[in-house]
Amino acid sequence: MQTGLFFGSFNPIHIGHLALAEYMIEFTGLEQVWFVVSPHNPLKSKDSLLADHHRLEMVHLAIDHDKRFRVSDIEFRMPQPSYTIDTLSYLEEKSPGNKYSLIIGADNLASFGKWKNADQIIRKYHRYVYPRFGTAAENFQSHENMTLVNAPKIEVSSSFIREAIREGKSVRYFLPEKVYQYIDQMNFYKK
Repeated sequence: MQTGLFFGSFNPIHIGHLALAEYMIEFTGLEQVWFVVSPHNPLKSKDSLLADHHRLEMVHLAIDHDKRFRVSDIEFRMPQPSYTIDTLSYLEEKSPGNKYSLIIGADNLASFGKWKNADQIIRKYHRYVYPRFGTAAENFQSHENMTLVNAPKIEVSSSFIREAIREGKSVRYFLPEKVYQYIDQMNFYKK
């Protein structure tokens, strides 16, 4: 099965994540998109993260109705910080029938060389690269084993949502309804 791996903190998952995942299913050769909830991106601070189980639950709430999507907590059981190459190797061991590709933002291409075993990832795994505001993905067209996709740019970020909630603003329509209700009930991001 052609499986796209969409790694992220999903702190919280929002409509931009879901729109991108749907684009990948509808406009590429991917048959499934797995949302791989990362406990800690080694290139980011861990300070503002909700507990792993809350972020995982929000992804479940967001995609539980869609068979094209799966949520994975595989990195929760791996040494931290988590490295993409280690996760890919583990997934191949556990599910050898899947053909894995990465779904990454164009902003990640500039720092891709800093990823653990970046050369091995480039050789072995196809990368679908989606556009991000402020990043000219075309500058990276010479990168091998990747496809620049023409997904719509949606200028919504998890940090924008967290900040808006902290300021007492409504973000109801930036989030899947069940995720919005969960955040509201749990009083997340208010402080």
